[in-house]
This record gives sequence, C-alpha cells and structure tokens, in this order.
Amino acid sequence: MRAAILHAVGNDKLDIRDDVTLAPVGPADVRVRIRATGVCHSDLSAMTGVLPQPVPLILGHEGAGEVVEVGEHVTSVKPGDHVVISWRPACQECELCVGGQPFLCMKYVVESFTKGNFRLGDGSTVFGMAGCGTWAEEIVVPWQGAIKIDDDVSWEAAALIGCGITTGVGAVLNTAKVRPGSTVAVVGCGGVGLSVIQGARVSGARTILAVDPLESKHELARKVGATHAVTPEQVPGALAELTGGAGFDYAFEVVGKSATIQATWQLARQGGDVIVVGAGAMDDTVSISAFSLLFEGKNLLSSLYGEADVRHDFPYFAKLHKSGLLDLESMISARIRLTDLNDAVAALKGGEVLRQIVLMD
Repeated sequence: MRAAILHAVGNDKLDIRDDVTLAPVGPADVRVRIRATGVCHSDLSAMTGVLPQPVPLILGHEGAGEVVEVGEHVTSVKPGDHVVISWRPACQECELCVGGQPFLCMKYVVESFTKGNFRLGDGSTVFGMAGCGTWAEEIVVPWQGAIKIDDDVSWEAAALIGCGITTGVGAVLNTAKVRPGSTVAVVGCGGVGLSVIQGARVSGARTILAVDPLESKHELARKVGATHAVTPEQVPGALAELTGGAGFDYAFEVVGKSATIQATWQLARQGGDVIVVGAGAMDDTVSISAFSLLFEGKNLLSSLYGEADVRHDFPYFAKLHKSGLLDLESMISARIRLTDLNDAVAALKGGEVLRQIVLMD
C-alpha cells in the first residue's frame, strides 16, 4: 500500500512510496482502510521534533475510515463499520480511565514508541504517529482507537472529529464548561481555534473574540461564530470595548507557545479561566508571577484532546454536525490526494491554510 514516511526528525520532505505493508492484526486489534485524513499542525510539530515521535514514522493522526478486519477478541466494531480514529486510545482499565480521565491514559502512548505496525519492502519497521499513521492507506490500531459512527457522516467530517473538532469543541464543553451568556476570547484561529469558537457559539457565549495575526483568518472566524476578530496589536482596544477593561470570562490559548499563553492570561478577568489547548515544546517555559497566580484568582487549565471520552464525544459531535450546529465544511481549505502531502505540509508552514483533507483513492 501507499504511505508517506518521515525518515528523520527535521526532514522537510516526506517519502511517499507504495511498498508499505502492515503487521498482522492481533486479537485485540482493528484494521482500518483510511478514507480521509487531515493535515494538522501537530503533524508538522512531529516533523520538527516539537512533539517527540520515533522514526521512521508515518505521520497522520486525524482520520476516519472503514473497518476491514478485526481480531478475535474485538466486539465493538465489525468489518464494514465506519469509524473515527482516536490518537489517544484509552485502555479503559487503569485508574485514570476508570476515574473518568481516559484522555490521560498512557498505555498506548508508551506502546507506540516501541511497537511499529508498518513494514517496508525490506522488512524494516516503521512507526505510526501516536500509534496511528493515518497518512497511509490502511492502519492497524487497538480496538479502543476505532470508534464507530453513523454511516451518513461524510468521511471529511469524520476525520475532522478525530482531532481538531474534539480538541477544540471539547475544550469548551468538557474543560471550561462555558456558560451561556459569558464572554470568551480565543487566541489562535487555526483549525483547532475555529473549533473552540464553534464550541463557544454552541455553548451560548454572548461575546466571542477571535485573535490572530493573519487578518485573512478573521472572516472565517466570524463565519463560524466569532462576534469580533482582531490582530494581537488590536487586543487592548477590543479588551476595553468589549469588557470595559475587566477581561473575559474564558480565555483560550490555541497556539502552544509561552508568549501567547502569557498574553492569554492577560485577557482573562479576575477569577476567570485560562485554558491552554495548543501543544507546545518541552523547553518552552511559561512565567507567571506567584502574586498574580494567587491574588488575581484566575484558573489556569490544560485541555488535552478536549478532555474527551471519545466513546461518547465522537458520536455526539457527529450529531451536532448533522443537526447544523457545527460547521465543518467551512473549515476545509482543500481536498487533496496522498501524493500531494509534501505540498500540503509546505502550505501548512505558510500559515494561511486551515484543514487540508486527504481523500484516499
């Protein structure tokens, strides 16, 4: 089968080849034919080493497809089912899973660094990003990583639910629990940032400020729910106009850099919530004074994968989309082929595109 391979961290070109095969399907595994997969900024972060991954690596973690084969112990899905891939499958047995935080389960994260489910023509092992590797025509994942959804959800929408939508909308609904009539600021208007904006709209926020240096993203931010959109330089004026200088009830950082986290902190009111959604580097340290941390009464929260229980949230977000509450079509910049991935990565680095979706032939 065909797949796009990163041979070394720091490479800016992928090796797109057709001699890739899969490891055998284990008793608790599911083999999925990928039908659509997104080009997410986290894929770029894996290429640059910001998100550590083993190499050689097949990138891609935001995907959906059709079940082809299941292991003998699998009862959750069957061949022919439509599934969304979860890049953070939960074992459903550990203390975190049983305690209601399956998004923090590390079992398969650790396993993904030692177990590669892909093989090259010479028999050598290739790993899948986050244990997935959706930039391949087929993948093998644990059964917990293939979540069934309704057949009438488009492949493109299903792929977006696999990462961007769940991360962004989940940060609003699950982590922040944004209340109707509240005020929200969102720093960073890429695919996940737009998902946060949509989540805030669905939650009934009365004011939603989108902040992004690229004015080309402001129109789409407004289309999916932002009431106002500004560049970082325009933030002081917006803060004064929209909140009287007091700050927002909820401020979301969707960039993953210490500078923007600190800027987002300043956007929240006293007693407000600051939610970090962007995935940053291990050596990028955030500095907030101990005095501010205590006396401003703000809550600094992290939101990994939208704090989702994907068994519930994937189908739920699909229902929101089908009912017209989530606009996924507007978030797709382009539909491309697997052979276009190098161009897609270059476009992602440029910052202008949102979600490019690979449709498998």
